[in-house]
Amino acid sequence: QVQLVESGGGLVQTGGSLRLSCAASGRTFSGYTMGWFRQAPGKEREFVARIGWSDGLRNYADSVKGRFTISRDNAKNTMYLQMNSLKPEDTAIYYCAASTLWTYTPTRYDYWGQGTQVTVSS
Repeated sequence: QVQLVESGGGLVQTGGSLRLSCAASGRTFSGYTMGWFRQAPGKEREFVARIGWSDGLRNYADSVKGRFTISRDNAKNTMYLQMNSLKPEDTAIYYCAASTLWTYTPTRYDYWGQGTQVTVSS
């Protein structure tokens, strides 16, 4: 059974940092794209960042570029999202996901975690 489990969310002040983790189990994700998405209340789920599990290729949404860093530790089967210089508009539930495609479209991701809440206070 494939599982993605996020952790590391919480409440932080503007300008603060958090590191999210996504622990993967149940299969090998070699060749998969791993992504982070977020969904704020009343808004659609949006792409944040993605990384190729095998080659480490990565890219980011313009709104987080320069502030967030995606990485993965293949030995631990875990993906991370380091979030710095957080802003109130980063407040959302953050989800990790896995896809067989190099994509940033949520509907093309096959596996999803349950999400972790990030709240940035002003």
